Amino acid sequence: MVSGFYNALSVRYYYRTFLSPYCHLLYENKLTKSYDDDIIYDRKDVTVIRTQNKTRDIVLTALFTALITAGAYIRIPVPVCPFTLQFLFTTLAGVFLGKNKGAAATAIYVVLGLAGLPVFTGGGGIGYVLQPTFGYLIGFIAGSYITGHIVHSGSLTTARLLAGCFAGLGIVYALGMVYYRMISVLWLKDPIGIGKLFLYCFVLAVPGDILLCILSVVLGKRLLPVLSLKEA
Repeated sequence: MVSGFYNALSVRYYYRTFLSPYCHLLYENKLTKSYDDDIIYDRKDVTVIRTQNKTRDIVLTALFTALITAGAYIRIPVPVCPFTLQFLFTTLAGVFLGKNKGAAATAIYVVLGLAGLPVFTGGGGIGYVLQPTFGYLIGFIAGSYITGHIVHSGSLTTARLLAGCFAGLGIVYALGMVYYRMISVLWLKDPIGIGKLFLYCFVLAVPGDILLCILSVVLGKRLLPVLSLKEA
């Protein structure tokens, strides 16, 4: 019995002295390795998500650039002043993509036109900057930015969508008319009167774009929650 008790003490002493530290280290190493693996997997997941989001943003930006290009050639034949769907797609770019990506999609469209591609209503090329209507193209970029900024600055409501779309409309026409007046004075040397400018460049042209604003609000209200494109 004494011998058995002595052997038990010896085994316990041997375990505490020699084996316990190594088992402890192995246990800690296992935990550390498991923790490190979790971090690695988390980082991989974050990288995959970021890559997917970046790819989605590139695809959507290119898609809206293509839609804006197509919109320049889709003419709605209404009496007095026919209009195209350019403004619809530049506004929707801001609504769906937000201020930065929306403005980027519109800016890429303008750059492609200035580079010589016939994407504008009247063609393309760097000389287009001397066209009186080029100011509206500048306004499209600013309008997309303003629309996106307002729409994505808070909760999605009809009032916010209306404010964003009509603010973008105001920017487009303000820059368009100022540029038209400037080119007529400085380049064409045939100044257009303020009354005539307001009549032809705003009063007769804006009704169609007001309808497009309302259509943009309806599409944004219905599709933004479904597509999950609302910025945080």
